[in-house]
Amino acid sequence: MRNAFVNTLCKLAAEDKKIFLLVGDMGFGVFDKFRKDNADRFINAGIAEQNMAAVAAGLALEGNVVFAYSIANFTSLRCIEQIRNCIAYHKANVKIVGVGSGVSYGSLGITHHSTEDLSVMRTVPNMKIFSPADAYESAAVTEAAYKIDTPCYIRLGRGREPLIHQHEIKNYTIGKAIKISDGTDCAIFSTGAISYDALKATTALNAQGISTALFTFPTVKPMDIQVVEEYARKCKMIVSVEENNTIGGFGSAVAEIISSLKGEKAFLKRIAINDEFTGVVGSHDYLKNVYKISAEHIVRAVEKEFE
Repeated sequence: MRNAFVNTLCKLAAEDKKIFLLVGDMGFGVFDKFRKDNADRFINAGIAEQNMAAVAAGLALEGNVVFAYSIANFTSLRCIEQIRNCIAYHKANVKIVGVGSGVSYGSLGITHHSTEDLSVMRTVPNMKIFSPADAYESAAVTEAAYKIDTPCYIRLGRGREPLIHQHEIKNYTIGKAIKISDGTDCAIFSTGAISYDALKATTALNAQGISTALFTFPTVKPMDIQVVEEYARKCKMIVSVEENNTIGGFGSAVAEIISSLKGEKAFLKRIAINDEFTGVVGSHDYLKNVYKISAEHIVRAVEKEFE
């Protein structure tokens, strides 16, 4: 996912000399090509992400397209005042890029876990939010974000995520979910790298005879209201899956849409990290089980409703 973002950015920068890349003292091996080809448009802001956000705003307000890159909670939570006041308020053309979403930096602990960023960034006006599921979605949302003159937050996995899709996604439309499979009993809505667990759960549930649809949501803000409403009417159960705090994130966005529907509608189960700090350390897979967001926990949540 990370490499797909970088490769797409290098391609765009070769065509548009107004693209700048700012980094928070990281990703040098990853960005070797960008730095070599665009030395005057690559800035290492150091371990000073708040300053990086302010510099990005200044560059953007001078007519440039600026990508500001660091670990997800560093580019979002650490800089929220600069994002709010310098970037979003002025509608500056800054693409905030966070790598290592959720608990993917497992062994580094809470300081490197980005488990509240979706919630916080959703509340910022003028901000569009992208949370790709795999490398193909990462490339698609990077290009889509580049094409719009507005602040964006792009939330990436740590890297080497399994592919969800079988081919590239051309001309992705912002705000649209992507159907992976269809079903009539249950619909799983997932965003971000945790979508591979959602895919495994969908496969297992269909094998049990529970007809389960799966959609990935590369865009969290704006949401695909039409898909949520359609499947809330069509299915008995909706499951939202995210690697973020259960309060205010993707599942909350789904709940907001469903709660506005009148009449009969699906029951919603939110699979997310409980409202707690992720104080345990370990591998990514280990932590997904600890915080009950793995494929196994998704399957169990659905099975209970269809026993």
